[in-house]
Amino acid sequence: MARRRFLALSTLCLVAAGLSGATAQGLFGAPPANNPAGTAPGDSGAPANPPTPAPPADSAPAAPIQPGSPTAVVRPFYNQVNLEVDPSQRGHFIDPAKTVLDKSDALRKSGQGECLDPNMALDNADYDKDEIDKSLKTIEAINGDQAKVVVAFVVAGNPHRLEWKLKKVGGDWKITDLLSVTGEWALSQYQCE
Repeated sequence: MARRRFLALSTLCLVAAGLSGATAQGLFGAPPANNPAGTAPGDSGAPANPPTPAPPADSAPAAPIQPGSPTAVVRPFYNQVNLEVDPSQRGHFIDPAKTVLDKSDALRKSGQGECLDPNMALDNADYDKDEIDKSLKTIEAINGDQAKVVVAFVVAGNPHRLEWKLKKVGGDWKITDLLSVTGEWALSQYQCE
């Protein structure tokens, strides 16, 4: 139990420190193996008191999502496909993400096609709600009026990691950007003109 708390706290500290890329890919992976308790380095004997195996991290109950939290803002995008490009959801976004989404809407309305990839919240993976619901994990880090929500899930055996950046505006969390750690793209970098 103490090890799980330490790992959760360590992960939260990494996210709060703003680490991304390859570092963020390891956030939801299996924890590293430790020396068994009671065994000194170089000791070839079995420990006097073997440790009780900890249950897998997957069996830990998920913490409830707090209303109004950054995770509460992000979570609906995993319940409905393409919600992030729905104009009725634009109130959840501010610049730079809002500008890209507005330009994408204008391009679509002009009949010139689509600018954004499908299923951005799903890292452009096929939508399989059951598979996503079984594997979806989130962790949030808040630093003043800035927040990040790292989302991890598996589709068709392929792991995906995304980072949602948020800012508190008028007491509400608004999405400023969406980055794919796995696919190495960011919503704010799209040119929809």
